Order: sequence, then structure tokens, then C-alpha cells
Amino acid sequence: MKTVAILIAIALGSAATLVAAAPEGGPHHGAMLERLKAADTNGDGLLSRAEAAALPRLAERFDQIDANHDGQLSRDELRAFHQAQRGKALGDADGDGRVSRAEFLAKAAERFDRIDANKDGFITPDERKAIREARHGHH
Repeated sequence: MKTVAILIAIALGSAATLVAAAPEGGPHHGAMLERLKAADTNGDGLLSRAEAAALPRLAERFDQIDANHDGQLSRDELRAFHQAQRGKALGDADGDGRVSRAEFLAKAAERFDRIDANKDGFITPDERKAIREARHGHH
């Protein structure tokens, strides 16, 4: 049971930011759980560097996630890394675990500037269409 709980935590902690899996319950979530179970080849509920190599995006960030530098990724380390990444995604620029109004507005302004391709201070339907197509790989 402990192994299953840790693997679920790994999946939740890594799916969104590390492996770009679908949201929980999405079509790729079950596949992600299977990949995590398969990666934990010794079944100890931890992922070593060698085991993490089976998940390249996780392996790329191994040293960032392995906070205690013991060569193993634990549930707590994955959870902490996931929370930090979520905070960054929401605009927690100072890393204090909270998103202030100023941080939130700065992130919104950054997104606006990314979409406003011609930098005229307005987002047109064509600019919205271009950003949607860029996200979905359409040209």
C-alpha cells in the first residue's frame, strides 16, 4: 500500500510539470501511473537516478527535485517540487509559497505581452488565433 501511495504522489507531483501528462482522470493519466510503476523497478516507492532515466523529463530535473541529495526521489520531494512549480506557473516570483496581487498582475501582463504580437497594446482576434495555433502545433 505504501508503494502505491508513493507512486500516486509521484504521478500527481510530476504529471503536470514534469511529464506533460493530461490532467488527473484524463486519457494519459493511467498511462503515466503505469510508467511510474514500471520505472520503480525495485518496488521501494522511491525513484533512483537510474530508475528515473526511464522518464526523461523527470530525469532532466532529478537534481532539482532531490532536495536532500540522497540520489532518491521521495514523495515529499516530488510534492515540494510540484508545489514550487505550480507557484511559479501562477506567478509566485519570490518563491514564498504565496502569490501576491502584484505577482499575479505581473504574470498576467507577461502573458498579455506574449500574445500581443505587434505590441500595440491590444489583443486582436488574429493574435488570439495565432497563439491558439502555436499551442496546438498548427501552422
